[in-house]
Amino acid sequence: MGDAGEVSTETLTSGPELRAFLHGLPGVDQVGADERAARLATRSIKTSAKAQAIDLAISMVDLTTLEGADTPGKVRALCAKGAHPDPSDPGVPKVAAICVYPDMVATAAEALAGTGIGIASVATAFPSGRAPMEAKLADTAMAVADGATEIDMVIDRGAFLAGDYLKVHEEIVAVKQACGDAHLKVIFETGELVTYDNVRRASWLAMRAGADFIKTSTGKVAPAATLPVTLVMLEAVRDYREQTGRMVGVKPAGGIRTTKDAVKYLVLVNETAGPDWLTPQWFRLGASSLLNDLLMQRRKLSTGVYSGPDYFTLD
Repeated sequence: MGDAGEVSTETLTSGPELRAFLHGLPGVDQVGADERAARLATRSIKTSAKAQAIDLAISMVDLTTLEGADTPGKVRALCAKGAHPDPSDPGVPKVAAICVYPDMVATAAEALAGTGIGIASVATAFPSGRAPMEAKLADTAMAVADGATEIDMVIDRGAFLAGDYLKVHEEIVAVKQACGDAHLKVIFETGELVTYDNVRRASWLAMRAGADFIKTSTGKVAPAATLPVTLVMLEAVRDYREQTGRMVGVKPAGGIRTTKDAVKYLVLVNETAGPDWLTPQWFRLGASSLLNDLLMQRRKLSTGVYSGPDYFTLD
């Protein structure tokens, strides 16, 4: 990490120190990142490996519904699908987590009891993040009390872009504390951060504040997840582990809709951070429609017959 990598992040306690550290990180070669991501995206895998990749991708899905029209019935149906993605084939793995708004956590917790599937909730005034800190902490505490095992928080992008890194850091620390035993995923909304340098800074900021995962996007702003942005984040978690010994997960979310997309991300993980991250514990795919395509491609590989989208339930 160069000179910045020699600084102990634990000693950074003031805004100026934090700013000096983040702006001391090596700049991202945007052209190089784009070219590497594009090159890795062209990698092909053998049919036998594809079958394994599909099952791995299914097990990494955070199956998501984040709409104002969400109902308890819709959440229960999504939970049932997450636990048994293809009821006709018990060999299909369950998903990693179901992701819902805080007021739907209790419904999801009841539906998922005994399944081992995580219950993720987008607390902290998702997707804008524009709410008083007290409201964000109350949102988080309620979700955890209702059964959330994972909290997906959004950072204050306005504060970050204004250079108020200490405010963002302190909010992440406070939400992490409110999470208790629940894991914390920190969402950057990379489409609003604009530059890869900002993505790298946000990654290090979130990790040193205690994030268990760093996440690209809410899925509500374009562009959402992209391969180059995810590459920058994967490099950050790799370098962070080298410096601190602590692993942090990565979750691209938004716009990942096809099996081909998912496989590209798995290749990116393996070639950038390494195989240690190729597990649902350290890599997730935030998606609402991806699961159906994975199931269709899985059915085609196992039977030779392509089942149309009507064969599987709609998300």
